[in-house]
Formats: sequence, structure tokens, C-alpha cells
Amino acid sequence: MDIKETALNYLETAQGRWIELASDIWQHPELGMQETYAAKALVDELEKAEFSVQRGVAGLPTAFVASWGEGKPIVGLLGEYDALPGLSQQVSAAKDPVKEGAAGQGCGHNLLGVGSLAAALAAKEAMQRGNIKGTIRYYGCPAEETMIGKVFMARAGLFDDLDAALTWHPFYNNTVWWSSALAMNSFKVNYHGKAAHAAMAPHEGRSALDAVELMDTAVNFMREHMPEKARVHYVITHGGEAPNVVPAYAQVWYYIRSPLRQEVDAIYARMLDIVKGAALMTGTTYDIDFITGSHETLPNDRLGELLMEELKEGGPPQFTEEDKEFARCVQGTFAPNAIESVLQSYGLTREQVGDPLCEVIVEPYDRGRVMPASTDVAEVSQITPTAQIQTCCQALGTAAHSWQNTACVGSGIGWKGMMAAARALALAVLDLQTKPEILQTARAEFTQKTGGKKYVSPLPEGTKPH
Repeated sequence: MDIKETALNYLETAQGRWIELASDIWQHPELGMQETYAAKALVDELEKAEFSVQRGVAGLPTAFVASWGEGKPIVGLLGEYDALPGLSQQVSAAKDPVKEGAAGQGCGHNLLGVGSLAAALAAKEAMQRGNIKGTIRYYGCPAEETMIGKVFMARAGLFDDLDAALTWHPFYNNTVWWSSALAMNSFKVNYHGKAAHAAMAPHEGRSALDAVELMDTAVNFMREHMPEKARVHYVITHGGEAPNVVPAYAQVWYYIRSPLRQEVDAIYARMLDIVKGAALMTGTTYDIDFITGSHETLPNDRLGELLMEELKEGGPPQFTEEDKEFARCVQGTFAPNAIESVLQSYGLTREQVGDPLCEVIVEPYDRGRVMPASTDVAEVSQITPTAQIQTCCQALGTAAHSWQNTACVGSGIGWKGMMAAARALALAVLDLQTKPEILQTARAEFTQKTGGKKYVSPLPEGTKPH
């Protein structure tokens, strides 16, 4: 039996264990930076498999790094496990929260973390039996939804010695994720004024809310003069206590996104000038709470080609009639034309993907595109050659971050997609451990794309995770 057969047999034999673990994490959803249950469950499995584990890395209580083996190459697998607020849901095709207003796994990170774990342990089993030297490293990455985990782990240098990194994400089809994603900054501006009676002595007050509103007005005028694909989103998180009191404190929270990191930096510099201007106009002071920032994603073509080969070798998920019926019922809750809209945005057809569930490997369709969202996987991709896949874990047309997504990833649909991802990732790890020419080509491509420049964290000095 060769090493790949060993890995696939291991995954087949142990799949009940991974389904149980993914279901357990699904039943205990935790928001970013609070994932104590999920992190412990994953660490326990890694330690049983004789991985050495560093906990609480990069100042993140629920982050960890687990390693097995010795020497080069060092291949990393990225795991996530945070949930989203307000997406609690039963495994049901009708909206039915487990607990109203509670968190839920609306992005399938219960599957993501366990799928990568299963791949790591399958590759370890095959390497151990085949007496293959090299290192497998599993990264427990918290708070992806708020773009915290990998950003701070990258700043701490935890990915610096990797030869390659691989990951995946639940989706509605099975393919390599080849598109980039937007660079971003997330920060809050706190204005401080002076309270006063709004009717009797307004002249004695200095309104922090006026400063926020002036800043928002200026930013809205700036939109006309930003790069075409750049975006600025905001919410006013605090605007005062009562209309008859001049607000002494107000806060606004911004995201800046753009296809290139340097564009985000340029827009942020302009917004800092606006912050100062609004303070001067209102006689207030301010401070900035920089939460996080990220680069654009840098997909590695050679690793993407490898993952495509392994997806085909490991095979797509095969769903039961019960799975398909559940998926059709979930689709019945979508807005009109939701499925057509999704297909059109990616230039795909129902025939190419499969409806209601994808049981084929879809040829890549997003090379050269930029996904209109951000991911902290981007930070890893700027440090070492990185690639990722997506597998079918939800009904065609399911919106990300929705109760329907929570339902799908807690069902047999999600479990089967997770195991397809684990197969492809495990096989890819083994090829990277035994075929040095793949890593050489991937590294040469990475060096060419980055111009050999050393990674620089987008976090201002002194920024702490929160």
C-alpha cells in the first residue's frame, strides 16, 4: 500500500470521529477570541496523535500551533473554528434558532477546522508508516470573521519558516479557490468633546457627534476620488446619550477595502487627515482604535494546480437522496432568482455545478479575479506559497453568513464536503513532502510575485488583539 492509499484509508476508517467532532463544535458555537471549547477539542485530538502544541500564541488565548515530525519541508494546514453572531439554527429547512439571537456556524468553520485537522492526521499516519521525514504543522487560527487570528499570528512570525501553506473553505462547489481577496483596514475613531445642556447652554458644549458626522460627510465626498474598486463601510457605534445633552463622546467604526494593500494605506492616510479636520472644526479631541488590517490574497498557481490534481484524485463528495431533498427544501427559502444571481456572478451554469448539490470537480473559473470580501489567509499568502480549495458543503445558492448556511454545515451535506476537502489536503501534503520539485516551483513563483520583498505587517506598532 502506498502512502496516499494509507492516508485515504485512514480518513475512511476514522471519518465517524471527524464527523462527531465537527458536529460537536457546531453544537457549541463561539464567537472569535472566545473559542475555548473548539480550541480545546482540536488540541486534544492533536495531542492524542503526538503533535506538540503551543497554546495561546501571538497573544491570542484561543490560537495554537501544533507540529509533528522533524526537518524540512514544513507544510502548514490552516484551521478556523469561530462562529457568527445571531445565526443560531437547528438542522432544519425552516428558520428555527437553537437559541434566539445566539451565535451559529454560519460560515462552516466547524467543518474547516476539523477538515484540516483530519488531513494533518492522515498525512502524519502515512508519513509515519512510510518513514518519511518532514514536518506537518497545524495552525489553530481564531477570529477569522473579524480578521484577527492570522494577522496577529503573522506579525508574531509564526508562518515564517513554512515551505507552503494549504487550507480550504466550505462552499457550494468543489474547485480550487484561485481569486484574490481585498486588502482591508478595520479601525474605530473615538471623538471626545464636552457635555452641556443642549438647550440652556449649548455654547458651553463641544459635540463629539458633530465630529463623527462631519467626518462621515467628508469620507462620503472622498468616495468619488478613490480607486474604482475601493470601498469604505461604516457604522456609528455611539452617538450620545440623550438629545438634550451635547454628546461628550461618539464613535464611528470604518472598514477600508481595496484590491491592493498600498491603496488601502493611501486611503487610510487621507482619512486620518479627515479625522484631524473634523476635530479642528468641532473643538474636540480624538483617538484611534486600530483593530486589524490585512493584505490582498496572493494565490500560488503551482500549489493551486497541485490541489486541483488532488481534488480529482480524492474525489468530490457524493450525496444521498436525503441530502439532496434537504438541499432542495433549503433552496425553497431563498429569495427569487438567488440561485441565478450566484451562478451569473461566477459565470457558471447549473449543469456545470450541479443542482441542488455539487458532486463533480468544477474547473477553476476565478483566476485573476478579486473576491469582493477579505480574508486573513491573505497574510499567510504574503509570507509563504499558499493555496486553498472549496468543497460543496451547502445547497447551491446558499448565502454566506445565513441561517441556511448554519443548517447545511451542521448536516450530512457539510460532513461529506468536509471529508472531500480532507482527502485533497492530505494527498497534497504528502506530495509536498515527497516531491521537492513542486515546492521549488512554488517558491520561485512566490519570489517572482512578491519581488523578493520581506513581509511587513499592516498593524501599526503597539496594536494588540481585541
